[in-house]
Amino acid sequence: MFKSVLVANRGEIACRVFRTARRMGIRTVAVYSEADAQALHVREADEAVLIGPAPARESYLDGAKVLAAAKATGAEAIHPGYGFLSENADFAEAVMAAGLVWIGPPPAAIRAMGLKDAAKSLMIAAGVPVTPGYLGEDQSLERLQTEADAIGYPVLIKAVAGGGGKGMKKVDRAEDFADGLASAQREGQSSFGDPRVLIEKYITRPRHIEVQVFGDTHGSVVHLYERDCSLQRRHQKVIEEAPAPGMDAATRQAVTDAAVRAAKAVNYEGAGTIEFIADASEGLKADRIWFMEMNTRLQVEHPVTEEVTGVDLVEWQFRVAAGEPMPLKQDEIELNGWAMEARLYAEDPASGFLPSIGKLEHFVMPDGIRVDTGVQEGGEVSQFYDPMIAKLIVHAETREEAAEALAEAAGQVQVFPVKTNAAFVMKCLEHPRFVSGDVDTGFIAAEESDLAAEPLSEMGIEDAAHRLRHVAAGSGDSAESPWDSLTGAVGFRANAPTRNTQSVVVDGVAQIARMLNDDDHPMTPLIGISTNRVIAFENGSAFDVSAFARGGTGASGPASDGALRAPMPGKIVATPARPGDTVTRGQPVVVLEAMKMEHALVAPFDGVVGEIGVSVGDQVAADAVLAVVKAADAG
Repeated sequence: MFKSVLVANRGEIACRVFRTARRMGIRTVAVYSEADAQALHVREADEAVLIGPAPARESYLDGAKVLAAAKATGAEAIHPGYGFLSENADFAEAVMAAGLVWIGPPPAAIRAMGLKDAAKSLMIAAGVPVTPGYLGEDQSLERLQTEADAIGYPVLIKAVAGGGGKGMKKVDRAEDFADGLASAQREGQSSFGDPRVLIEKYITRPRHIEVQVFGDTHGSVVHLYERDCSLQRRHQKVIEEAPAPGMDAATRQAVTDAAVRAAKAVNYEGAGTIEFIADASEGLKADRIWFMEMNTRLQVEHPVTEEVTGVDLVEWQFRVAAGEPMPLKQDEIELNGWAMEARLYAEDPASGFLPSIGKLEHFVMPDGIRVDTGVQEGGEVSQFYDPMIAKLIVHAETREEAAEALAEAAGQVQVFPVKTNAAFVMKCLEHPRFVSGDVDTGFIAAEESDLAAEPLSEMGIEDAAHRLRHVAAGSGDSAESPWDSLTGAVGFRANAPTRNTQSVVVDGVAQIARMLNDDDHPMTPLIGISTNRVIAFENGSAFDVSAFARGGTGASGPASDGALRAPMPGKIVATPARPGDTVTRGQPVVVLEAMKMEHALVAPFDGVVGEIGVSVGDQVAADAVLAVVKAADAG
C-alpha cells in the first residue's frame, strides 16, 4: 500500500477521501486555488499546495500543476475525486507515466466510455440494451433535426462528452429543436470543449437507475446493487436512495448482470457506475431498462451504497489501485436496510434555483446522521465552483423510516445568509408521491408549485418578533430597547438544532426559551448573527426578523420591481426576448452562463419587456440590471 495520496480535487469529496486515508494511516496532500486558500479541505490535509488562480482551468483542471504538486510533496498516489480531471484519460496516463499510482480505471476504459455515442456502440456489441436514438457523426442542424423528427418528440439532446446534466436539453416540439440544440452545444463546448451531441428518445415516465460496479487488477468485477437517482431538477440529482423502490428480484438480476457485462466489456478496474434509464409507466420491468452511460469514477451519491452494503468504497479504491484483490466476492456483498442522500445546494428555490454565493456567517448541520461537507462556518461559497455545499445521508431499516429521518435532518439545517434548498428537499421527502415511491425524473417539475418553499408569513414573523421584544425588554410595556439585553448577541444562538426543538439562549439565560415558546406560541430557533440581526430558522429556511424586532414594519419579501439582476458574475449567452415583447410569468428573458451552467432569468410576472441592457457575449457583474419587465397594466 502506498503511504501518501494527493487528492486532485476540492470540497466535500477531498474531505471524504482524506477521512478514509487518515483511518488507513495514509498521509494526505491537498491542492487548492487562490479562492480556496481557507477552505476546509486545505485545513484537513497533512499538507497543501497552491496550484493557481480561482478559475478551474487555471488550477484544478491544470494537470501539469497537479503533478508538480505531487512531486514537490512526495505523494505516491493521486485520487481524482469526481469532476475536474477524474475522467480525463490523458491525465491518468500522465500520472502513471510519472511513476505515481492512479486511483482510477485504466485510461483505455475512460476513453471507451467517455463519449456517449461510442460507449453505446460498445454496449450494443456487448449485449447491453440501449435507448433508441441517433449516434452519428453528421452534426449539421439539418441532419440532427431530421433524426429528431424521425425518432419522435419529445427527444433528449445530450452532449457526447457531457455529464451532470450539462449539455442536456429536452425538446418537446420540432419548432423548438434549433434553440435546444444551440443551448446544448454551447454548454458542451463551455464545459467539455466539445460541442457534439447525440439524440435519444425521451422516455415520458423515466426512472434513473444506476448500478455501482467495481473491478480489480485480477480480473474480477462485482456489483454493489443499485441506486435510484430519479429525483432530479434540470438533470441534476437532488435525492438518491438505495435500493431502488419497486425493484423486484428478477429486474435487479437483469440490471446488475447488464452492469457487470458493461464493465467487463472495457476491462474495468476500480469504482464505476453504469447508469440506466427505465420506463416506469408500468413499474420497473427487466425489459424496460436501457443503458445510458458509464461514469468511470466515484459518484457523488456513493455514500448510499456504502450505507446499505457496509463497504468503504474509497478504501476499496485504495486497495485495488495498490494491486490487492477486492476485499469481498459477489456472494459476500449483502444489501441491508435503506439509505437516502440529499444534496444541499447553495441556491435559492424561490428565485428559480439560482446559485447563492457569499460568506457562511452561520452554518449548522444536523446531528446524528452522516454529513459529508467541504465547507464550515466562516467559509465562503464561491462563484467559481459547483454550488453543492453538503450531503445529508441517513440509513434505516425501511424506506419510510429513511425518508422521515432525512426530512427531519433537512428541517434542522441552519445556513445564513447564503440560501439553500433544505426546505425544498424537506418538502420533496414529505410529498405523498415520494412517500409512496411514485417518483420519476419529472417529479419535481410536475410538483414544483407545491414544493417551492414559502416564506414564513409576515404575521408569523411579526408575532415571533413581538414576543422577542417582550422578553428582551422584560415587559411588554417597557420602553427599554429590546436590543439592550442582547448586547454582544454573538452569544444569542440556538443550541444544536433539533427539529421542533425550541431551545433559545440569550446571553446564557436559558429561561428565554421557555418564555418564547409555550403551547400556544411555538417558536422556531432564533440565532443572533450580530448585535443588530436576529434570524429565525424554520424547517430548513432562514428568516430575518430583525426589522420586526426593532418595531419596523418590513415584509416577508419585497415586491419585484421587474428588474432582472445578475445573481452572480457571468456571461450573457442568449436573449430570448426583445424589448416590447409580451411575456408571461416564468418566461425566459435573458440567459446567463455562470458556475458552469446556464441560468435563465425569467419574467417575474405577466408584462412587457421594457428594455434589455445587455447583448450576447457581454460579461456582467453580480447584481447588474440585465433587463426590465413592466407589468401589463403599467403602460
